[in-house]
Amino acid sequence: MTPMRTGSEPVTARSPLRMRFWLSLWGLIWATAGTIAFALAGRPGWAAACGVLWLIVTVDMTMVLRHIHQGPHYQPGRDVPPYEPDHGSPRPPHPGRA
Repeated sequence: MTPMRTGSEPVTARSPLRMRFWLSLWGLIWATAGTIAFALAGRPGWAAACGVLWLIVTVDMTMVLRHIHQGPHYQPGRDVPPYEPDHGSPRPPHPGRA
């Protein structure tokens, strides 16, 4: 199902992908540092937890970079009117209900 366009969307709305990239980079630095620090401190459980977090942040950063490199996608302009909501066809009442 496609989301309904209301016509009140900002003309200059943009996705916060660049901010998400920088936050992912920050998380990647801390997850790497945590993995190394806990491994050196002899805490394998915490090192593994930071390693899993590092993996999640790396996948997220990869997806963010992929979306950034795809570039902007088509968005309808002000000249495209809002779509009317589809209320569906009227259904007959259920036979067992009054």
